[in-house]
Amino acid sequence: MACRRCGQVKQEQLAFLAATPFYPKRFAFYVGRRCRASPIRDVAKELRLDWHTVKALEQQYMREQLRRAGTPGPRVIGLDEVSIKKGHTYRIVVMDMWKPFRLATARHAPQASILFDKFHIRRHLGDALDEVRKREYARVSGRQRRFIKGQKYTLLTHRENLTLSGRRALRTLLAANQRLNTAYLLKESFGQLWDYGREGWARRFFEHWRAALKWQRLRPYEKFAAMIDRHWDGIAAYCRPENKVALGFVEGLNNKIRVLQRRAYGLRDEEYLRLKILTCMLPVL
Repeated sequence: MACRRCGQVKQEQLAFLAATPFYPKRFAFYVGRRCRASPIRDVAKELRLDWHTVKALEQQYMREQLRRAGTPGPRVIGLDEVSIKKGHTYRIVVMDMWKPFRLATARHAPQASILFDKFHIRRHLGDALDEVRKREYARVSGRQRRFIKGQKYTLLTHRENLTLSGRRALRTLLAANQRLNTAYLLKESFGQLWDYGREGWARRFFEHWRAALKWQRLRPYEKFAAMIDRHWDGIAAYCRPENKVALGFVEGLNNKIRVLQRRAYGLRDEEYLRLKILTCMLPVL
């Protein structure tokens, strides 16, 4: 419309229109909700829209989500496939025990506490248990082998998550092989390490746990205990009250990021990926 006051051509701002004036906000929000579960290409094909149009509408939807929720700076980051950047005031960095992660944190966020993810640590313990299982299968012969064969995931799964048949198989296996029984009990008890509120108590528990390995001839467990001792500072940091973060949430967020990256294969837009990560757990508009 032509403005009579200034003589220039201006566009009237209508509250119900999206940033792209060809579509209303309700439609932009609908496209954004569809893109939460489907790739841009599929939504564009379904709605008979251009790929770039769908992407633009989804970005408007995600920015509106952030506007309503607010965008505080991250204080806890899970370091997996996401790079740590300078300038952010991270308080905790959760990571695997890979040396480059520690070096990157020391370089870019020296003020942050390093916290080793307990799920990665327990995966190393599960690998040690499976190595014991393989060695026992090679050591025994005849009828004793039939109790061990095919029971890898029965040993690695938490007892409460096993089916009735799985619990029966586990009970039979542990009764038939004393060394696997000891290894399984040690694996299950190690989870208590993250329940302590003081580093001294956690260290005392670990020393008792490691002492229980004596004379057991569980070489993979001894190597695991040595690894824990070398990385103790990043494990004991969880005992501090200010570091009691939900590690399951951090690991789950990293998994979501990996899924988003796979879905956005070939998309070279860092801002779009940033919006997807920040809004993946926000409520639907």
